[in-house]
Amino acid sequence: MEIFRTALRSLLSNRTRSILTMLGIIIGVGAVITMVSIGNGASESMQSLIESFGSNLIIVMPAPPNTTGARGAAGSGANLTLADAEAIASEGFAVLRSVPEVSGTAQAVYRNSNWSTSITGGTPDMLPVRTWELDKGVCFTDSDVRSGAKVCVIGHTVAKELFGYTNPVDSTIRIRNIPFRVTGVMKSKGANSFGMDMDDFILVPVTTAQRRLFRFGTRVDTVNRINVQAKNRELLETATNETKAILRQRHHLPKDANDDFDIRDITQSMESAASMATIMSLLLGAIASISLVVGGIGIMNIMLVSVSERTREIGIRMAIGARPSNVRMQFLTEAIVLSLLGGAIGIMLGAGISAAASIVLPFKALISVNSVLIAVGFSAGVGVFFGFWPAWKASNLDPIVALRSE
Repeated sequence: MEIFRTALRSLLSNRTRSILTMLGIIIGVGAVITMVSIGNGASESMQSLIESFGSNLIIVMPAPPNTTGARGAAGSGANLTLADAEAIASEGFAVLRSVPEVSGTAQAVYRNSNWSTSITGGTPDMLPVRTWELDKGVCFTDSDVRSGAKVCVIGHTVAKELFGYTNPVDSTIRIRNIPFRVTGVMKSKGANSFGMDMDDFILVPVTTAQRRLFRFGTRVDTVNRINVQAKNRELLETATNETKAILRQRHHLPKDANDDFDIRDITQSMESAASMATIMSLLLGAIASISLVVGGIGIMNIMLVSVSERTREIGIRMAIGARPSNVRMQFLTEAIVLSLLGGAIGIMLGAGISAAASIVLPFKALISVNSVLIAVGFSAGVGVFFGFWPAWKASNLDPIVALRSE
């Protein structure tokens, strides 16, 4: 401990120089922690978004009109239908579920309360596909879907805005002046990392949404999209190929015709985005770590200056019995203390910037223990690496020559 106290006294005797020397380490460590924490936050937000959409999920949507070939448009349904979703579910070996979806926005009214929300038309299979869980009541049934019943399941936000603390089950709300009986309430999922409220929706039977709430063109059985869930992650590509083949056959598309639908692998796209966010954070962290090297060079320069200024002190120490290893350890300790102090301040700076970034960015920056440990270890390593040469030079001074120094 004595050697650390001596090192601190020496550094405090030149406060301004010590602070300027630590500046490179402070900026480097702060930048590394900030970049890595932002990358971790982006990856975490993408992962939560994947989970909110559902696992092993591909989305089928109608293709834009200009992407459909002339031959493909002739005699083929340009829109997706309920029958398409049923065919994918029954004929796809790798398909676990196929859920048609019709969506839009509308005003929901209960007595004197009203709330504008998202309306989703689907089937009971929408719950496992979207990883939704019921808090109260039950979901509507397949029989309700076939009959186009006026029933619904509401999200937690809608329940709070329309009913407060009252149990909404079996109550009647009005959507576009049409009465719907509430059969259940979903468990709260809160907001995702991008601030989107995952509980602000109403789920109704897809046939009811088609016939009574939303109409697309002249066909009643049209859907906005089809949610196809593969049996597992390994069968996603197989499920995609099967879905494409089934739809091309149903839409009577010739071999040389373009698809009149668009298939998107949501899980793979989100995972790729999360991986890219992680790679970018590591890349930015690596770039930011360059300032640590610059800070290390600054430490080496200052320590060399310190050796020159304290040559007589070194000579006196050696004359009264200090060994070269003692002198070497003294100057090496000073370099390490400089690096560690700079690293500690850099960690606080990085934490502060990350907290500020969480306010500005649409997701929360996450500081990992590993990034802090790496930053501390790296800063200590910089002190050892760049402090060794000045320490070695000090330990090899000739005591007689050092005593003559002024």
